[in-house]
Order: sequence, then C-alpha cells, then structure tokens
Amino acid sequence: MEQSPTTMRRKFVFLALAAVCLCAIPVFAQESSPTPAPAPQPAVPGLFGFGRPATAADIAAINIDVRADGTGLPPGSGTAVQGAPIYAEKCSACHGANGEGTAAAPKLVDPAPFQTGVTAPTIGNYWPYPTTVWDYINRAMPFNAPGSLTADEVYALTAYLLAQNQVIGENDVMNSPSLPKVKMPNADGFYSPDPRPDVP
Repeated sequence: MEQSPTTMRRKFVFLALAAVCLCAIPVFAQESSPTPAPAPQPAVPGLFGFGRPATAADIAAINIDVRADGTGLPPGSGTAVQGAPIYAEKCSACHGANGEGTAAAPKLVDPAPFQTGVTAPTIGNYWPYPTTVWDYINRAMPFNAPGSLTADEVYALTAYLLAQNQVIGENDVMNSPSLPKVKMPNADGFYSPDPRPDVP
C-alpha cells in the first residue's frame, strides 16, 4: 500500500526528532555530572580543610571551671550584705524572695540537716563544696542570661546564699583564698567508694 507524501513527511520528521533526542542524551548526561573537584587540603594537619587553631583568648573565654579546692577561682570578692540586692534583682523571681524555691526553680535555703526523702537538698544542707556553688552560679545563672554576672557579683551571691544557710556570717568576705576554706555542713555526707550495695 503506497503512503501519501504527507504521511511519509510526518514519519521522516518523527524519526529525525527521535535521532536528535537520542544523540542529545549523552551530552546532557555529561553536562549534569561534572568531574568532582579534589578535596581541600588542610593548611594544618587535623583541621580537615576548615577552621583554625584556638587562640589563648579563645580558650580563656571558656576555661572557667572551678574545682572543689578552689583552683580556677578568679580575683574578686563579695559579702552577703552586697549579695542581698543582687539576689533580689536577679534570682528571687525564680528561687523565691527568701530562697524557698518556686515552681520555676529549686529551693536554695534550708540549714536543717539533710534527710533523704524528708528534706529537699539545698546549698545549706546538701552541697559539699562552697567553691562549686560559685562555679555553678558563674556558668549557669541567672537562667535567662548565664555568664552575665561579674566575678564580684558571683562572690557576693555565693556569700549571700552561704549566710542565708547559716554557713558563714553576713560580713564574711568571700574571695579566692577564703571561699575554699569554708566548711559545708554536709561535706562529710559523701563517700568514695559508694557504700550502697545496689550501686556498682
């Protein structure tokens, strides 16, 4: 059966378009898959091609831990009298006007001896080292602006909380030499190794 010139032309156009598409596929494939660039070579071994070594200033900004023996305490000082207005302004909203605790934050003041399941653990009846009170306030408080207190403010707040728990006097000066010498009421309430039979 003989085909009309129009039908033959359509077939020719169809075959030509198919050939163009088939020829174009490898070109597109090559263009969409370029050869990957070599991995960057680090300027200093161990940096993986990015970052830089920490400077002394970088390290000093985060090296703020204070140990039980007072290592790491900075210069500065404060008394409970100085700490009272700081506590009222920056701590009482969460911990209560007298450190009694609220739904937002725990109780801080209770000089009564700690009894498991009977009394809440506080700075006065549970905390073993006064220096770590300073460390915790310094790195974590106030809750909405941790790290914003000066060293003097932290010493004053620590003194205030210790005085409220009847550990020191209101006018006792807390600083790097005096704070580690404070004897906490429950300092002997911790044992090593742990004597409980159910604790490995």
